[in-house]
Amino acid sequence: MPKGKSSPPADKGADPSAPAHMKRPRKSEAAFDIWLQRGLHEMYDKVASEPIPDELLKLIEEDRKR
Repeated sequence: MPKGKSSPPADKGADPSAPAHMKRPRKSEAAFDIWLQRGLHEMYDKVASEPIPDELLKLIEEDRKR
């Protein structure tokens, strides 16, 4: 390699200059994301699928009218 030139950096996951939506997470980050997503679904899916109380819907509708 010519003097003053360095080899390109090894691919360590995301390109720091890439836009956020194009960055690939590192393997350890992807594994953590999967673990977190599964854990959150396990804890909250039942609650999130419950119907919204009528009183809360009424408050939302009243706020929209303002």
